[in-house]
Amino acid sequence: MEIIFVVSIFCIFFAYCGYPFSLYLVGFVRNKKVGKAPLLPRLTLIVTVHNEEKRIREKLDNTVALDYPREKLQILIASDGSTDRTNEIVRDYREREIELIEISERKGKENAQKEAVRRAHGEIVVFTDAATMLDPGGLKEIVSNFADPSVGCVSSEDRLVGKDGKPCGEGFYVRYEMWLRRLESRVNSLVGLSGSFFAARKEVCQDFSEEMQSDFRTLLTSIKLGFRGVSDPYAIGRYEDIADERSEFERKVRTVLRGLTVFFRNLEFLNLAKYGFFSYQYLCHKLLRWLVPIFLFAAFVSNVILGAKSFPYLILFLGQMLFYFLAFWGRKRGNFSQRMLIKIPSYFFTVNAGTFVAWWRYLRGDRVVMWTPSQRKL
Repeated sequence: MEIIFVVSIFCIFFAYCGYPFSLYLVGFVRNKKVGKAPLLPRLTLIVTVHNEEKRIREKLDNTVALDYPREKLQILIASDGSTDRTNEIVRDYREREIELIEISERKGKENAQKEAVRRAHGEIVVFTDAATMLDPGGLKEIVSNFADPSVGCVSSEDRLVGKDGKPCGEGFYVRYEMWLRRLESRVNSLVGLSGSFFAARKEVCQDFSEEMQSDFRTLLTSIKLGFRGVSDPYAIGRYEDIADERSEFERKVRTVLRGLTVFFRNLEFLNLAKYGFFSYQYLCHKLLRWLVPIFLFAAFVSNVILGAKSFPYLILFLGQMLFYFLAFWGRKRGNFSQRMLIKIPSYFFTVNAGTFVAWWRYLRGDRVVMWTPSQRKL
């Protein structure tokens, strides 16, 4: 039981702290700085939507205000079987050179993106969604990374806030993820992109599948073709938190479930002889992180048994109980309360509970094909 407890705690710690620290140390001897430079290639911006009549006009206004030469910018709105007024609103922007791709049968986000890529004229393809607002210089910022020939795809940095403009529990987690991506970019490559705003060379936008996340798939294709993925802290995608906790939880389950699908269909990237340091990143950032719920369960059960016989382990068990009490209290209060002491445990619990459910669904054969955009606060 002591071995199970110690190993479980170590793996949890390493997944969230040890792996980033290892990247930090590697950065002293391996610094792959991105060679950014002003660049204005032909660009295609793809926005995938489904029944977005409430916010599509705001997204379109944000899009036409982007600072990029119009003669070099193609804007495609891929409507995935929308049945509300979304298509009608998009048509109102035809004079502003916004093209609508109407997909009559709803088949999911990746299918819509695949159809849009087929019509893309740009050397670089940028993907975003209706809920994400871009800064005026966002396109110029993100494409400047492609001046570096080693870069195959670029991720934005997410900025998530509550309706009141203050960071929410997820916002803290997002900032952690962005920090981790900066470390990964510094030493080698990202292991995942922000699906809400990312860019890629057109040649790596291939093999999109309804069952696989396009952002994750694009990154892996880049690695396979000899490129890398990087994060740009100055290319910002802003969006608000999910409208309700149940929708947020379901989004996390869907995201991990689709991530598991991609991971286990691409186990070749664990081949150290072929992919080197990326294999270590692939294992730690993805699989080890997704295994944290299992380690948490093992640590809790072993701690219960050990606590019955040892006072030090009893103290550790009480510490675990306090952590979970704060997590449940935060969820009961709604929106994870407002105190960081409660926000962090609540969101940590939610993330790992969602990951556990995703594992359960994956092991019983479930796969997410149909994409439903999360309802953000309006």
